Amino acid sequence: MPTKVHEFTWPDRVVVGTIGLPGARTFYLQVRAGTQIVSIALEKQQSAQLAEKIDEILDQLITLEGNPFSIPASTPIELVDNEQLEPVEEQFRTGAMSLGWDPTTVQLVIEAYPIAEVEANEDGTIDDESLDQLEEAAEMLRVRIPVGTARAFAKRTREIVGAGRPTCPLCGEPVDPGGHSCAPSEA
Repeated sequence: MPTKVHEFTWPDRVVVGTIGLPGARTFYLQVRAGTQIVSIALEKQQSAQLAEKIDEILDQLITLEGNPFSIPASTPIELVDNEQLEPVEEQFRTGAMSLGWDPTTVQLVIEAYPIAEVEANEDGTIDDESLDQLEEAAEMLRVRIPVGTARAFAKRTREIVGAGRPTCPLCGEPVDPGGHSCAPSEA
């Protein structure tokens, strides 16, 4: 069965947002082009890593000698998107993701695949056989975003991830709205 690819080449909007209260939030990567909207569920850690890796790639590109690309060092204010998610219909829950750079279009490329029964190596990489299984997934999301939009996406994502429950100063665990009890570590 061929893979259904939800592809966005120049999306109108690409954001990470949440539904629910801190401690019970569901994270979504939502992409819109015209009337087409795709929302995929992510883990909080996946969202945080995606933002971190986007900034790493952009920062590396800035330092390339003879860099022909115009990469913003900070978030272009006109690209900041602080709006809520549009109505969410979850397409799939994300398992594996990849992030790449396309120098021909000067865009970052995000690919997301549904959760699959794929074994990762001890170092977190996926071998060729497991990669073949991912490529046979029923559907996937591929989003190409320009560098300025990528900076704004990473900034918003970090803010969304950081807006969760506060951490306990004694044990470092999240504090629930109803209270928290911990066993502080002994020094």
